[in-house]
Amino acid sequence: MSLRTKLILLALVPLLIVTGIFSIVTLHQGERLTERELQIFEQNLRRSKETALKDYVSIMRTAVEFVRQNSTTEEEAQDRVRALMQKAFFSDDGYFYAYTKDGVNVVHAAQPQLVGRQMFDFQDRSGDYLIRELISIAENGGGYYQYLWNQPTTGKEVDKVGYVEQIEDWQWMFGTGLYIDDIASEMRLIEAGVDANVRQTLVAILVALIVSICIILIAVVLFNVHEHRLADQNLKELSHRTVQHQEEERRRVSRELHDGINQLLVSVKYRLETAMKQIPQTNTAIQESLAKGDEGLKHAIHEVRRISHDLRPSVLDDLGLLAALNHLLADFRERNDITTYLDIQSPKSEISEEVATTLYRIVQEALSNIEKHARASRVAVSLEEDAEGLFLCISDNGMGIDKKDAYAKVGIGLRNMRERVEFLGGSFEVLPGQISGTRIMASFAHFQARPG
Repeated sequence: MSLRTKLILLALVPLLIVTGIFSIVTLHQGERLTERELQIFEQNLRRSKETALKDYVSIMRTAVEFVRQNSTTEEEAQDRVRALMQKAFFSDDGYFYAYTKDGVNVVHAAQPQLVGRQMFDFQDRSGDYLIRELISIAENGGGYYQYLWNQPTTGKEVDKVGYVEQIEDWQWMFGTGLYIDDIASEMRLIEAGVDANVRQTLVAILVALIVSICIILIAVVLFNVHEHRLADQNLKELSHRTVQHQEEERRRVSRELHDGINQLLVSVKYRLETAMKQIPQTNTAIQESLAKGDEGLKHAIHEVRRISHDLRPSVLDDLGLLAALNHLLADFRERNDITTYLDIQSPKSEISEEVATTLYRIVQEALSNIEKHARASRVAVSLEEDAEGLFLCISDNGMGIDKKDAYAKVGIGLRNMRERVEFLGGSFEVLPGQISGTRIMASFAHFQARPG
């Protein structure tokens, strides 16, 4: 065996062994971590839905008691409660229903044709006596029950979690429910994102390995034995670049996690806090339930940050950038009493998928920061294109920031914005507003290529 062959084997064998061991350990640990974190996320998401159901029923019970106290007769009170439940929708598929102890439907907001029907012996597709079970749960103090029911928006029979209680004097079972098919859909999307990350990691390792082998072979062929020190230095640089690539991949996965599912949970958290502010402090039971729900969301946000995956916002894929931004801003207006001005122009030139995702994430993170920190009453968002490139600007009239560096240390949001834009070759700035507040600006020149 020649000296050159020995040098090649000496360089390649350790690299292959280390790469193989690293790949196996990474995949194994990643699979275990992903499975555990997905399970925790699913449990927290389901728990948040169940908590919301109980809160809705508690609010309705409070309303029923108020109606009874302000009615002259029981018959009048029952009529007013029926009308109230019939109109009380809290989402497209969120409604209330009520049955007598004999199983006669009293209220059904989504299917009014069921009112007056005897449903005591009704069986769902699984053969369960649904109404009997709900009445039994209500008579025993109330609780949760999972069953199959027709979903109004889709017309399909899907899984649903309900929470019921009893109005003792009238012997009514009443409650509401939420369809949980979206949990399974959300989990499938997350798992698909994780699988995509695993595949990307494997490809990156394979490419790094191939590049490493090529460099080693070229180095061994071109340099003589007395130049081994130079070859060793090249190998050290290669190892350093590989470590840098791995760190960048981890930061990218963490960034996508923070800007995706975490923002969704933060949005729910602020909706819950808004509800807590709107409910009188005298309703201690409701306040305590909402506080527990808020604490559960905080825990869910903390756990989600630990999950490593690359989740692309589906609204971008389904509707495109402009529709996605309009949807995001409409949701922001719904949550806040902040006047929003829009000046979004359709780009004349085709923009890449990565630029579109980055623009969406910047607006999403900026609105979240305004919601949490700015105390603003006005927000303006503009997206326009000229001969030089594409420009995005988000400004508010809030409290502003004294030092850009100090503000950036509040969280990873602004750092993520800057890293996203600069990674694609664009420019990013955070500046004081012209009068007050803050301006966030990002620009992308035409025909920019992704660095690297």
